[in-house]
Amino acid sequence: MTEMAQDVSAAPALPQRSEPEAVRDAPSFTELVYAHYDWWRALRAEQPTGALEDRYNRVKHAFQVANGRIVKSYWCSHVESGVVLTELRPRFSLRGIRCGFYLEGDWATHDWPDIAAELHHCDELAVRATSVLTGVRHRICMNLIMASAEHLMSLADRRASGTAPADEAVVRRERRCLEKTERYYTVAANGQAQIIYFAGMSLVVVAIGIIAAIWLSVAWSTGVAALLAGAVGAVVSVVQRINSGRFELDYDVGRPYALFLGGLRPLIGGAFAMALSFAFDGGLLHLPVSETETRADRHLALLVVSFVAGFSERWAQDVLVSAVPGAKQKEPQPAASSGHLLDHPEVAGE
Repeated sequence: MTEMAQDVSAAPALPQRSEPEAVRDAPSFTELVYAHYDWWRALRAEQPTGALEDRYNRVKHAFQVANGRIVKSYWCSHVESGVVLTELRPRFSLRGIRCGFYLEGDWATHDWPDIAAELHHCDELAVRATSVLTGVRHRICMNLIMASAEHLMSLADRRASGTAPADEAVVRRERRCLEKTERYYTVAANGQAQIIYFAGMSLVVVAIGIIAAIWLSVAWSTGVAALLAGAVGAVVSVVQRINSGRFELDYDVGRPYALFLGGLRPLIGGAFAMALSFAFDGGLLHLPVSETETRADRHLALLVVSFVAGFSERWAQDVLVSAVPGAKQKEPQPAASSGHLLDHPEVAGE
């Protein structure tokens, strides 16, 4: 960890904070900031630092044990504020190294609302990245956030010392950097949400496939075969949209919800496929096959129709509506997308 060192004039006598009887196992970051600032003020004032340095090291060690090793840090020299980035490798986790972002900047920015707003943006992005991202993307995003926070804290520290003007150009530059970081987070989070969504679909399709294989090995069932074909068609539809870059998810809802929505997609496609297959099999709709059709040919034709129904839910809805006597197909009404998952054609059935 790199400590900040600046030339300062003689400082007045330091007020001594009373140390608690024992440092807790998991001190807050604010306690660490205070311990560092007391040690730093004594150091730059050329006063005895032995007890303060020992206290700072013990608080820092306890903080790192609980939250991970500090890999990047910025400590303000003129006010009790700072920001650190930690890395923690859980023993029993498949998510790899987890980064932590800890910020105490209210003392440094209480007179500078422009910097405070951007630091709060950093804090918000860090919370979202920690909750949603994993692996390399998580570490990259957290390091980008930390870089912007360090620059903003250094500007606030210089303003607090009275050696820097209120340079709006610097704040605007960091705001643009944070906008780029947020765009990176958006792309990364959407990609990870797609993986979770696909995993939910795969689990349901595998379960349907096992049940259908056992059932069809005993006897043919139009509904079971249609359910499997429609579920597979739904998965192919989503994969095709992912490859074309037209599949966006509401990634901030959490992994369990994305997994749940992914599991619903094959069930929706399978339900439409079953309804269409029953309509053709029951005579409500006519299946155009050759006059010399065999029973196997009809089964294959029903599987194709079921696959298409799962692949395109809009087509399945149109066919079912047209089969109902007197039913009129409603014209689709254009609607502005709200950015939620159910507004997308993959789930809305378009």
